[in-house]
Amino acid sequence: MKKHNFNAGPSILPQEVIENSAKAVLDLNGIGLSLLEISHRTADFENVNNEAESLFRELLNVPENYKIIFLGGGASTQFCYIPYNLLEKKAGYINTGVWSKKAIKEAKLFGETVVVASSDDTNFNYIPKGYTIPADLDYLHITTNNTIYGTEFHTDIDSPVNLVADMSSDILSRPIDVSKYALIYGGAQKNMGPAGATFIIVREDILGKVSRQLPSMVDYRNHIANDSMFNTPPVFPIFVIRETLKWLKSIGGVPEIYRRNVAKAELLYNEIDRNPLFVGTAAKEDRSLMNICFLLQPEFESLSGAFMEFAKERGMVGLKGHRSAGGFRASCYNALPIESVEALVACMQEFEKANVK
Repeated sequence: MKKHNFNAGPSILPQEVIENSAKAVLDLNGIGLSLLEISHRTADFENVNNEAESLFRELLNVPENYKIIFLGGGASTQFCYIPYNLLEKKAGYINTGVWSKKAIKEAKLFGETVVVASSDDTNFNYIPKGYTIPADLDYLHITTNNTIYGTEFHTDIDSPVNLVADMSSDILSRPIDVSKYALIYGGAQKNMGPAGATFIIVREDILGKVSRQLPSMVDYRNHIANDSMFNTPPVFPIFVIRETLKWLKSIGGVPEIYRRNVAKAELLYNEIDRNPLFVGTAAKEDRSLMNICFLLQPEFESLSGAFMEFAKERGMVGLKGHRSAGGFRASCYNALPIESVEALVACMQEFEKANVK
């Protein structure tokens, strides 16, 4: 039975990326050594690292005055790296869910931190609007896509201060104007590769402005000066990132994947809105293209377990909502084919016929 992978992360990768990476684990480019055992200081890996950076820059049209680095530690580690490097007097955060709250908690350890806007009044089911960004902030931090609650910023906001964005779960899924951001970061395990690597895109002129002494490993400038190899980088995840970026370029890049993502999301949201069993959880104008969250209508809530089992029997994987939100979540990342969404829609329609009289 074919499996349809809706896992929220680590998540689906293109099949050719998995196959190429598996071959490299056995023998990298015919050198007689596994990718897992080569030195990161060899030309074999330096070429991989350089190509990954070059492809990333090309696909997102990253301006020359921005640097790209790949680190370990996940996006959560960046919650402290960012205030360490950027917070001198005051930082601002837009609170749109669990990951924003975690980032705010870390920033408070380094200095004054204010919540500029929040959607916690209705359990984070929308993106705040109509707020004023204080001009005295060192930076404003946003989480562009909220995996748990299924909301997303669909445009690049205009900010009078340095804009920092956690794009862990929607990077490369839609066009963005990198020049509107001072720093973009995220974990790779949604649209770029496996868990274990973190990407940072940073405008170099914002660094070195804080008065505190920075530990060597936390200072972005050290990683930039050493091309992501200030210490041993996550070699295997960076290889998979390169393969994923090659795949994305081969299918037409970000414009084409955005077209596909819109088509997948429209198909599933239309079924959620049509089907009398289900209801979406996010405000329609802020619905995520990546993480589509929905519930059973209150009168059918007792069927939640039955639907999960019904879907599992038909090859659906990873549909259970986050433990803090409940319900269902279909994560439709770049590598998920529209055929999987079509299969889920068919499953929902079949379940409707069996339960709505």
